[in-house]
Amino acid sequence: MPFDPAYPPTNAPLESAPMRAQFNGLKALIDAVSGVTNAVVDAVNTLPAGSPAAVTVGVSGNVLHLTFDLPQGGDGPPGAAGQNGSDGAPGPPGAPFTNFMVDGVSTLNPGDNATVQANYDGSAVRLNFGIPRGFQGDAGPPGTNGMDGSPGPQGPPFTNFVVDNVTQLPPGSWPNVSANFDGNAVRLNFGIPQGYEGPQGSQGPQGPPFAGTVVDGVTTLNPWDSAYVNTSFDGYNVRFTFGIPRGQTGSDGGPGPQGPPGEVTQMQLNSAINSAINSAINGTSNNSNAVSLLGMTVSDPPTQWEVQAIANKLDELINALRR
Repeated sequence: MPFDPAYPPTNAPLESAPMRAQFNGLKALIDAVSGVTNAVVDAVNTLPAGSPAAVTVGVSGNVLHLTFDLPQGGDGPPGAAGQNGSDGAPGPPGAPFTNFMVDGVSTLNPGDNATVQANYDGSAVRLNFGIPRGFQGDAGPPGTNGMDGSPGPQGPPFTNFVVDNVTQLPPGSWPNVSANFDGNAVRLNFGIPQGYEGPQGSQGPQGPPFAGTVVDGVTTLNPWDSAYVNTSFDGYNVRFTFGIPRGQTGSDGGPGPQGPPGEVTQMQLNSAINSAINSAINGTSNNSNAVSLLGMTVSDPPTQWEVQAIANKLDELINALRR
């Protein structure tokens, strides 16, 4: 029996078989809706006694929407005389039927029959729906990057890290690091703040004294070349390198005639050597004057920062002593 929105007629008593047929007809309507995944009772309207009952069914997307119009029941005949009184007065009215309640909506497998279960708790008709989900759709079109829509080729593997730059920041700055990937390596740029300058240390011990002279080499030059002498100081010795031209030979291969006195006499050469020595070592002790004292009290055991500070100060001193 199909669902009849005009049933039951006005003032007609409710009968189980026609009402069951009404619910089955309603279920058939629900089964006929494709892709419904949920049902919602939007409203239950109570009509005056004698009004025709009605139900409105609509679908929005995958949701079934229901609106019920139910008439109140008419007044019944007077009841029999009460057991506790002889006046036959009617007992108190029972609780009215008020609305529908959807207790649950279960999703069934595709192809299963939709179900609806109803029971009356004395105030409301309580419904439980079982609604099958739709069948899986067809596969989509091929991917744009391949005729078969398969994944693209494997990208290049990550290989290593590369530190592109380390920037020294002022003391108290926040350290920072930036990273980017060039397709093969993660490239890093660090910004690392300097440590705060520690207290100045005590003056170090006296350095070794000037010890002597060392001749590193004597080069024989052509007769027409000019003689030269180079000097340097390594912190302990004045080091010399001489270039001396050889004499010219005579026409017979023997010694040539005595030439005129050279431009430099032995006294002048001695004076030049003494002047070079004095120039090399003069003010040598002042080379380190620009290096400030470390002024640091080393903890026990020393920290990494303290050891690094000592190493930095030693490098500074070595650079100041070089000539």
